Amino acid sequence: MDDLDILVTNDDGIDSLGFHALYDALSEIGSVTAVAPADDQSAVGRSVSQRVAVREHELGYVIEGTPVDCVVAGLSSLCPETDLVVAGCNQGANMGAAVLGRSGTVSAAVEAAFHGVPGIAASLYVPSPDWEKDSEIPRESYAPAVDAATYLADRAFEEGLFEVADYLNINAPSAKVCDGEMEITRPSHVYELSSQQDGDQIELVNPIWEKLAHGEISDPDGTDRRAIMENKISVSPLKAPHSTERIDALDELAANYPGW
Repeated sequence: MDDLDILVTNDDGIDSLGFHALYDALSEIGSVTAVAPADDQSAVGRSVSQRVAVREHELGYVIEGTPVDCVVAGLSSLCPETDLVVAGCNQGANMGAAVLGRSGTVSAAVEAAFHGVPGIAASLYVPSPDWEKDSEIPRESYAPAVDAATYLADRAFEEGLFEVADYLNINAPSAKVCDGEMEITRPSHVYELSSQQDGDQIELVNPIWEKLAHGEISDPDGTDRRAIMENKISVSPLKAPHSTERIDALDELAANYPGW
């Protein structure tokens, strides 16, 4: 698409290195406006505010709110000419079906889709032993995720990708280990979140990330985590609305309800 207008947001905050790497790369293929949170909004999902403060920034705008706030404010008020919303590049992967609703990064792309604008979410997988949310991942580590997002943003419209998918969820390993291959995946349904009680404290435990770091996952071929374990770039084409299933038994229950 000529003269592509891109809204870039994230959930790590406008000052994050991954965000700036993505903004700079996308600026090579279109007109980019930042509408991003003022600070870290990780794992807020699709939380939305009733009223948010906005201020101008050298890259666009800063919102005192969530990623979804940013998308709504951007598409409705600040840059309604937007053709594509790209969220990221997140410090930390957003993989697995259960994670999609929690991730602020993915939620920004989902919100765009509900507004009729396609979205791309881009995230960097950081192995469990290296993971410290407060530590700064080198900018060059984001290159595979940033390059994949830019490549797809540049070609998605002419190839008709968004006539089928509402948004793309990209996860990539760091530049040190990425083999450069892109695999089309589906979100894994493997789920291991649980809890452990110690007196009056309960700790939520998710062994998936440590298993992934050691190559011990049970996720099947074709899933996002399996691709990442094999050092590939994972791209999942997804739809925004929840799907529904017709269930004969539920139809019968509904029909019998008035006489209950």
